[in-house]
Amino acid sequence: MRIIDVPQPGGPDALVVAQRPVPTPQATEVLIKIAAAGINRADVLQRKGGYPPPAGAPSYPGLEASGIVAEVGSAVRDFKVGDKVCALLQGGGYAEYCTVDEGQVLPVPGALSMIEAASLPEAYFTVWSNVFGFGRLQPGETLLVHGGSSGIGVSAIQLAKALGHTVFTTAGSDDKCRFCEQLGAKRAINYKSEDFVAVIAEETGKRGVNVLLDMIGGSYLSKNLACLAIEGRLVIIATQGGLKGEAELLRIMQRRLTITGSTLRPREVAFKRTVKQQLLTTVWPLLAKGQIQPIVDQVFPLERANEAHAYMESSAHRGKIVIAVDA
Repeated sequence: MRIIDVPQPGGPDALVVAQRPVPTPQATEVLIKIAAAGINRADVLQRKGGYPPPAGAPSYPGLEASGIVAEVGSAVRDFKVGDKVCALLQGGGYAEYCTVDEGQVLPVPGALSMIEAASLPEAYFTVWSNVFGFGRLQPGETLLVHGGSSGIGVSAIQLAKALGHTVFTTAGSDDKCRFCEQLGAKRAINYKSEDFVAVIAEETGKRGVNVLLDMIGGSYLSKNLACLAIEGRLVIIATQGGLKGEAELLRIMQRRLTITGSTLRPREVAFKRTVKQQLLTTVWPLLAKGQIQPIVDQVFPLERANEAHAYMESSAHRGKIVIAVDA
């Protein structure tokens, strides 16, 4: 089968087409003939040499994919050959086939296309486990999402809005801000021309937001804490703005704030299986009914994965970038 490999870390051109044997599913795994694969920032980090795959995972990138079940392991009960599925992977999505534990596989919701389905797993596993899991977003509470036009951002805005929450977000241009507001954000803040701390204070009557989903990290830490309401929760899922930041400890103490975070890729299958069941109960019906929608910005063929990575690094996209494998 064809894959996209990274023989040596580097820029987008480090991605090259290569050949690998088609993998064989273990007892609890399914073999998927991949139709499409979503691209994520973690793939870019891996290509650059900064995010090595976990032990036992394929060496080549790709954290989510959609396709048709081609074979099932002896202990698989929930899927059969021919099922249309999408899956959260530890790696190996930039390929024509992949194997994955059935606990990380979901049916394609409703009438969504394979391209649309490939954009779902990483974003919704991440948003659900962090906003509603670690962040404990409760009915009536408010959410601030940084990077509202990213794949994570558009999923978080739509899902929180659909579940009745008031959502604020930041984005890097006025056009992206309007895009986020069309998705359901009450107010999108252009972080290049506005002070998001001041805007959040104004929008919330100086109360702050209950949960903040952050992918910037260090450089935003102090500002993020200033946006939180009493007993607010800051959930950090990436460090695009640096690994270290300064925090005013007295603010944390006086307002009883929580700072937490997570990485999804190395988590055990049992955790992902639990999140999967929660998604099937709460999120997949919303997708099937069209109450929340996949936002796919652009699609590239497998052999042009390098162009897809360059486009992601330009930050011009709105929503997800997808590779069409079975084109």
